[in-house]
Amino acid sequence: LETCVYLPSLTAAFCLRVSLRKGKSLREALMELGLLEDFLTKHPPSLAAKYSPTTVAYEPLANYLDLEYVGTISIGTPPQEFTVLFDTGSSNLWVPSMYCSSEACADHQRYNPALSSTYRGTGDSISTWYGTGSMRGYLAYDTVQVSDIQVSNQIFGLSMTEPGSFLYYVPFDGFLGLAFPSISSSGATPVFDNMMSQGLVSQNLFSIYLTPDEKKGSFVMFGGIDDAYFTGNLSWIPLSSETYWQIKVDSITMYGRPIACPYGCQGIVDSGTSLVAGPAAGINNIQYEIGAAQAKNGSVVNCSFISLLPDIVFIINGIQFPLPPQAYIRQLKDGSCMSGFEAFSLHTTAGDLWILGDVFLRHYYSVFDRANNMVGLAPAL
Repeated sequence: LETCVYLPSLTAAFCLRVSLRKGKSLREALMELGLLEDFLTKHPPSLAAKYSPTTVAYEPLANYLDLEYVGTISIGTPPQEFTVLFDTGSSNLWVPSMYCSSEACADHQRYNPALSSTYRGTGDSISTWYGTGSMRGYLAYDTVQVSDIQVSNQIFGLSMTEPGSFLYYVPFDGFLGLAFPSISSSGATPVFDNMMSQGLVSQNLFSIYLTPDEKKGSFVMFGGIDDAYFTGNLSWIPLSSETYWQIKVDSITMYGRPIACPYGCQGIVDSGTSLVAGPAAGINNIQYEIGAAQAKNGSVVNCSFISLLPDIVFIINGIQFPLPPQAYIRQLKDGSCMSGFEAFSLHTTAGDLWILGDVFLRHYYSVFDRANNMVGLAPAL
């Protein structure tokens, strides 16, 4: 498999990898500070908010407690560096502005337009809403550097206010959305669309590899596929909607029997959501079968039972994608174990919506193909 094309005669490489780091999650930070229970009381999550049909974009902070995979980009000339969440479940790039007065902005890197010779402002506003708050700001243009890819004239959001306290604790400054332009707030062109239109990638696709622990190795690769990180062949799945990376799931089974999504459902492959989420009926069936008990901070599982639990199999496009218990049970640093499944309710005209987040993506190398509107999946190494 030829994964990348490099042209020595040009200064830019056509296939580039951005390292992601799996750092301390917001849940872990709040637990260490003794603030988790109070935080959950004041900020109950609302995962469905991200996918509600609306004229503004919704960002993936319903599972904000466990988001851990972040990378670095820079904006401006000379470059100003930011830590961002590379998110296949949204489409906007935004970072805090130096003019933002919210506490969350004061605790993160802020972009200063006066320091960039390539900055160009606009009079357009942007709003992105979360289950527990919002970001409001304005749109601007500047040069964006992603690894060695330099995207010129990229539109991005600059926050002026970030109400609430939850963004104060997150381990990243902003978001780089990798979904389709159709769900971009204010019609802003996504970064990857500009990479394609400016001829900066050899193939109109990107791929993601997430390591299951804190060792180095996670990455997003723009313009290529690295077959050293998966086994077998990629299984290609057509998109059912060019909004999110949305696909049809045939069913979800355990012990060879449907346990959820028995008549088919819609799934979103979403690097910006930490868990696997779905309608309460199916999730409750799964939680019951794996012995998960509801607690204030999630669904707790007896760690000693992990080796006895079955695979949970997602059947997609007629192909089985099993998740073993080691993948869907998360072992926290305090020694407890939690289910990687979460209930939320959102029914679309195409069926009930499921979110295949990082719990799924850690087990499967994923390719997001804009040229053919498909997702490719293969067992990750």
